[in-house]
Amino acid sequence: MTPVPSFGLIIVGDEILSGKRADKHMPKVIELLAARGLPLAYADYVGDDPERITATLRRAFSSTDIVFSCGGIGATPDDHTRQCAARALDTELALHPEAAELIRERMRDVAREQGTPYEPDRSDNVHRLNMGVFPQGARIIPNPYNKIPGFSCDGVGGGTVHFVPGFPVMAWPMIEGVLDAHCRQWFNRQPQTERSVVVYGAMEAALTPLMERVEAGHAGVKVFSLPSVDHPVHGRHIELGVKGSSALVPGAWDALIQGLHEFGASLGPELVRNT
Repeated sequence: MTPVPSFGLIIVGDEILSGKRADKHMPKVIELLAARGLPLAYADYVGDDPERITATLRRAFSSTDIVFSCGGIGATPDDHTRQCAARALDTELALHPEAAELIRERMRDVAREQGTPYEPDRSDNVHRLNMGVFPQGARIIPNPYNKIPGFSCDGVGGGTVHFVPGFPVMAWPMIEGVLDAHCRQWFNRQPQTERSVVVYGAMEAALTPLMERVEAGHAGVKVFSLPSVDHPVHGRHIELGVKGSSALVPGAWDALIQGLHEFGASLGPELVRNT
């Protein structure tokens, strides 16, 4: 069986970095992946700067990861993602025949809805075909919302990037479609468990040797610490826990709890999360 790849996310757009719009993609992608037993390994945010977009995509294509890129694939002057993808792949852009037909089908639908004639040679309709100009060799991603497709490209390093619009109503069904159509072989292959406990009245520095000892003694398990100073229920506390493969977590958890008892820590509720 092929190893489970890492999954990444790229969010493109000045509006996110300026705070004009809040990103909703990352929480949704985490949700979509988790429902299939997959974790999100990283997320990159990049503004509408062609050089930065190209560099970000080049890293993704050079990896062995599966990456979703949201935003910037329209046909206005501030949309650079399609062009940057081609540069990152050292290839040319070309009108994708199937994408062109889907865009024309959408234009026919709009004309019919508005009760106007479909005029394919009208300048604005000709311009809309630019949304189907993808790097050569790209594969389309169906868009169930309005038929204007996204696209997928493979890099020489083995990484695959799936490009979808920035609009959540379009992007999320498209991402879900890609996962179910192309990533099913990795679903629920590596069940993950996260176990943690609320620790009162302790300092992270004092707990660090225990954390290091548990992690060193249990390969494949990560130990984490989430301090809080003003929690509405628990007040000042540390959520201390272990996460990793469901088969490996129990041993590390027992070692962590034993260490906390030896430390004399005051413990609160325990939490368990399985994915």
